Amino acid sequence: MVGSEDTRLVILRGNSASGKSSVAAGLRERFGRGLALVGQDNLRRTVLRERDRPGAANIGLIDVTARYALDAGFHVVVKGILYADRYGDMLAQLRADHRGVTHGYYLHAPLDETLVRHSSKPIADDVNEAQLRDWYRELDLLPSGIETVIGADSALHETVDRIMIDTGLAHLPAIDR
Repeated sequence: MVGSEDTRLVILRGNSASGKSSVAAGLRERFGRGLALVGQDNLRRTVLRERDRPGAANIGLIDVTARYALDAGFHVVVKGILYADRYGDMLAQLRADHRGVTHGYYLHAPLDETLVRHSSKPIADDVNEAQLRDWYRELDLLPSGIETVIGADSALHETVDRIMIDTGLAHLPAIDR
């Protein structure tokens, strides 16, 4: 078992440019200290500098990092594309092992919207449209209906408000660390 009955685990998934980083930053800003962001891009690209492939080392590193933060009393947001076929087993075990409240969200932006949003991102020069199209998976949901799908029509503040309320983070004090 991991975490406590008081910790919150939020799994935030979606295609590139679906708003995951903005939502995670909004959650941290609203909650304050005590909310750990476990980002797939940071651990995979920056820490390990590895490609996203089945069985890659970042899958275990995401799991261990989230578990460590939960055991240390942090609420945790795990965010990333986190393809269901590659990360689903790890995420399912993390959910099963977490003692506290766990919520999963899939931010859904249609491909055309993803392409528009991507053009304004800092990595737009490094990742071309063909790559983005290749990465895109329409509604790559985890099994058993365990994720709430939030569409591109939900404004950033609405999405952050919804997650804060759904998870109970809106009613918890920030942790003074």
